[in-house]
Amino acid sequence: MTTRPKPRRGSRQSTSPYSHEPKPRQEREDGRLPEYNHNGHAVTPGIKPAGESGRRGFHPLHFFKVCWNSSCTASKYVNVLWPFVPAAIALHFARPQEHLWIFILSYIAMVPSANLIGFAGQELARKLPTVFGVVLETTLGSLVEIILFIVLLKLNGGDGSGVPIIQAAILGSILANLLLCIGLCFFFGGLRREDQTFHDVVSDTGSNLMLVAGMALVIPVIFSNALTGRENLTVERLEAEVLRISRATAIVLLVAYAVYIFFQMKSHHGLYDDILEADEEQDADRHRDLAKPKLTLTESIIALAFAITFVSMMAVFLVQNIEWMVEHRHVPDAFLGLILIPLVEKAAEHITAVDEAWDNQMNFALSHVLGASIQTALLNTPLVVIVGWGLGIDMSLNFEMFHAVVLILAILVVGGFLRDGKSNYLEGALCFFVYVLIAVAAFYYPNPIPGQEGEGSSESAGEAAARFR
Repeated sequence: MTTRPKPRRGSRQSTSPYSHEPKPRQEREDGRLPEYNHNGHAVTPGIKPAGESGRRGFHPLHFFKVCWNSSCTASKYVNVLWPFVPAAIALHFARPQEHLWIFILSYIAMVPSANLIGFAGQELARKLPTVFGVVLETTLGSLVEIILFIVLLKLNGGDGSGVPIIQAAILGSILANLLLCIGLCFFFGGLRREDQTFHDVVSDTGSNLMLVAGMALVIPVIFSNALTGRENLTVERLEAEVLRISRATAIVLLVAYAVYIFFQMKSHHGLYDDILEADEEQDADRHRDLAKPKLTLTESIIALAFAITFVSMMAVFLVQNIEWMVEHRHVPDAFLGLILIPLVEKAAEHITAVDEAWDNQMNFALSHVLGASIQTALLNTPLVVIVGWGLGIDMSLNFEMFHAVVLILAILVVGGFLRDGKSNYLEGALCFFVYVLIAVAAFYYPNPIPGQEGEGSSESAGEAAARFR
């Protein structure tokens, strides 16, 4: 009689989500993904282990629970604002004359809607290769900005009234990322550590690209201001030439963005992979992130669809009441476009980046922040110009001189802080203070003279117009 040998303790692979499995290798010798992830879930082919949910399809209760808990504590608190979404929709249709309250409710409701886009994008990015996931997450975060720009252009761009606000919002979005978000990342990350370090490939590539993009964006402004007041050049001809330069600039910027994406995802993707994967390893709460319940691929796409729908609705409600806010509440165009709109459209991205800096993932945080700024300059801005071109709207890059100078100075300031590859809370506080100063100046900046929007210097443009009447 033979006895069956007893299995050795621990020799059996456990699939319990509560078991503490050893960290699986990222790839087996045959190049395929491991069979189980950290939670003991069987990994679907093509899905990264860290993004495997262990489920398939759509489960409503689990879906709402995961979305409510979101990616971090701050993001979870933002979900408390969801009641403002139905309130804004109801007030828009029931009391359309309540412009102030519709604007306020829509403004607040934009935050949880954008937060859901950010969370769903993050869940989707976890399932994909690291570099591609970061690029996709940044692109999805920019959807709020693109939707707002297009709605502004479509609803208020025909008569030219929305163009100054769009121009201010473009630069305001970049300023919010460079000064406010990077400042908060440096500050909150620096509260837990004496210094934080980041790779020069991430910081130098990002800051250099921003400097080039900033120069490209201000070329139409410089051209316009250099030629304003010349006796052999009419205002109409100057505006037409600036518009042509803006459209040519948009095309060049789109090509530059394509080259940047090729650099990041193709020719140098291995370098970025190594940097970001090393950043994942030093995540202060990586064990909690890995253990969290996750959305399935289907649920991530459904969450994105819901979020984009709500963001689009809130954008329409918001934009429809901007003119009333400017005329009756006397909110300056510069403050509205440079500060208020970027704050709400970038809220989700900022929460994500600050959370990453808090967890000592500075390369991830900078990749998101600088990546979002680069996308605004090289992708979103050219898209708005080209869409305006297709709609017959004169959407140029002839910004106010104040906005253009502030942008270049901000790029130089942040570039100086990034140069040494280290950050601390003092540098973060200084970036934040600079942003506050710009916000104060924007609040007192007067609106452009009607009919002279985007002339860079309104007074000199008005004098030139009077000279040629």
